[in-house]
Amino acid sequence: MTDTLMAPRETTSADTSALFQPFSLKSLTLKNRIVMAPMTRSFSPEGVPGQNVVDYYRRRAENEVGLILSEGTTINRPGARNEPNIPFFHGEASLAGWRKVIGAVHAAGGKMGPQLWHVGAVKSFMTEWEAEGIESPSGLVAPATPRGKAMSDEDIADTLAAYAAAAAATKELGFDTLEIHGAHGYLIDQFFWQAINERADRYGGASLKERARFAADVVAAMRAAVGPDFPIILRLSQWKQQDFAVRLATTPQEMTDWLLPLKEAGVDIFHCSQRRFWEPEFPEVDGENGLNFAGWAKKLTGAATISVGSVGLNGDFMGAFMGEGAEAASLDGLVRRMEKEEFDLIAVGRALLGDPRWVAKVKAGDSADLKPFEAAALRELV
Repeated sequence: MTDTLMAPRETTSADTSALFQPFSLKSLTLKNRIVMAPMTRSFSPEGVPGQNVVDYYRRRAENEVGLILSEGTTINRPGARNEPNIPFFHGEASLAGWRKVIGAVHAAGGKMGPQLWHVGAVKSFMTEWEAEGIESPSGLVAPATPRGKAMSDEDIADTLAAYAAAAAATKELGFDTLEIHGAHGYLIDQFFWQAINERADRYGGASLKERARFAADVVAAMRAAVGPDFPIILRLSQWKQQDFAVRLATTPQEMTDWLLPLKEAGVDIFHCSQRRFWEPEFPEVDGENGLNFAGWAKKLTGAATISVGSVGLNGDFMGAFMGEGAEAASLDGLVRRMEKEEFDLIAVGRALLGDPRWVAKVKAGDSADLKPFEAAALRELV
């Protein structure tokens, strides 16, 4: 896979209608194909989202975002967060805050799901704050790098119950869907990754299919909590923040072995995270212009998929954490992939983080007014 940081530069297409087709799956109906990607914001003291968080999401709903996925919000486990102001999705005060969020989004005509999260052993690179109860499959955060404790059978059972409770709360509060964070080297992804999952029980194993059992049990517990018609999204990635070059599935067959059990457990939509959405997942199979991760996931499983990765900008998202901005880039390549139905939905991160009107501008053909991304946007709720 190429390490080119720049998106293809082309003249912006005048026809973005492929992005604005309706989408329906089970109880979820969206007015367009654009998703606000989940992005950690850390503006919820004591885990409670306040009015600033309500207004942040409402502004996106007012400006044509089809589906909003919240920032990562944690399940009820002591070590589930790695920054002090990450919101909870448990406890009376936090859930009351989220009830206000979904109420405001619905009043503005939007649809929304929370992203439910456990960071595992991953430490934040934005703060020195330390959680208590850091846990992971084998007490490792990276190969040969200990951090926290290996999860016991009781820890795993309690974690499954915490995921199920968060799912039940999602439905009770009136959200339209939910997303499970299973990507980027966090807890669920740590079970997938052979280099740090050294377990000898049913949650370890030599094959990716075996190591996917924890994720499948999480999904099954959440499916039981919400019933058959409530859509469940699972976010996955090949790369890890601990190692950008890692690939869990190196062939289509390995990807099939990984994803099909998760679909069978209850996943409706795979949210396939890439650093750059235009890069082919298996170029050795279908060439340099081949299907991306979301395209292959859809082809192999038949499930709906969301693609994501540097949409609408010309720089990789990791640069934002080093203070780098990015210029607006063409959507032509994205439109062509959407027209071919390579994937079903497209998630937009930094472009929407810095400009709540991004989708409305794209719909209106107002490409000249699309803003560059400034890293300063990470420090406020625009």
